[in-house]
Amino acid sequence: MTLRINRSILLATVIALATSACGGNGAVPSNAGVAGATTGGAAPATDTTSILKLLTKNVTIGSTVDPTNGDMGPRAVTVVPYNYGELKKGQVLVCNFEDSSGNAGNGTTIELFDPVASSKPTTFLQNSKIEGCDGDTIDAGDQVYATGFTSKVMVKVDQKGKLKKTYGSPITQPMGDGEGPMLYSYSPELAFVGNADTGGFDIFSSGYNTGGKEVINGFDVNKGSGWTALGPSGIAYWCGQHGKATCPQHKPPDTLYVADGACNAVVAISHASTLLLKDEITIQPSCKKFKCEYPKTTCATLVKAGSPLDKPVAATLLPNGNLILANTGNNTLVEMTPKGKVLDTEVVDTSKTPGIFGLAAIGTKDSNTALFYTDINTNTLHELEQ
Repeated sequence: MTLRINRSILLATVIALATSACGGNGAVPSNAGVAGATTGGAAPATDTTSILKLLTKNVTIGSTVDPTNGDMGPRAVTVVPYNYGELKKGQVLVCNFEDSSGNAGNGTTIELFDPVASSKPTTFLQNSKIEGCDGDTIDAGDQVYATGFTSKVMVKVDQKGKLKKTYGSPITQPMGDGEGPMLYSYSPELAFVGNADTGGFDIFSSGYNTGGKEVINGFDVNKGSGWTALGPSGIAYWCGQHGKATCPQHKPPDTLYVADGACNAVVAISHASTLLLKDEITIQPSCKKFKCEYPKTTCATLVKAGSPLDKPVAATLLPNGNLILANTGNNTLVEMTPKGKVLDTEVVDTSKTPGIFGLAAIGTKDSNTALFYTDINTNTLHELEQ
């Protein structure tokens, strides 16, 4: 009973913040309560068109080796959504996980690329706070949020590459991060962080710079080191068509997809922005069953487990709502619908060494979709085009 009362108080706080920020215009996010969360829209309509089959041109954007300190081992990749400050729409940011000697977990740089062939990297950020950089994402104000596997924190960085804020507890060993954009005018943006240490999943309100909570627990982890570490690392958030400036203002889907390489599964979290309390969702071993404290508000469902998934570490959403997963076990990209129907697979690195660790899709419709991926075996950023 006490837990439910606390949740009601927290939900009321979210409503108060959103209402006051809107200047009294009465715009209250419907995702702030149970009624709004049970209206459906957990996933986009199924589109069985395979986009991966259309992406037949593989363009090398450039080497990801940092020009100043030699960091390498490209991991996470994200695309700048808007022109704001020094970052320009369409530019690409890539995290380096290794130092110049190839020591995994010692990289401290984020590289900035123009999205054209043979682009030269420039150092966007070099800082020990992101040691073992394995996650980067951008909010609507082009504030960059990056995670350090070794430094064990997430940081906020402005458009000029200046570190502004560090986020620690409940993070203990971050494994990538993702951003949840504003669902409604003046509602907070969210930062999602997977945890390779605990198998938890943390959520931070980037809009109000509040502390985080480990709202999900129990994801499988293998306690590996460096590149071998597996857990809830592939993060993709759906609130409507990818590539649009804002989420739908009426009943947005609000679905978070998480790929876990330790259990070879993809899990969908419905109405992820309503998660407020510690351990609201527990992922059972093997990531196939779930315990949800408030199933009418938010819960988890299994999208896909097992073959053709083989240690997936990265995930991205296409404009049509379908998912692309990056298998590090066999360097294969896997395309599937939000309901888990596999549409296509493609090997993008024939090496026996795991190499594909970062993914990001761009576009607004099937005909202009493209896909960025990183390859640590060649220290390069690639774009698959039509």
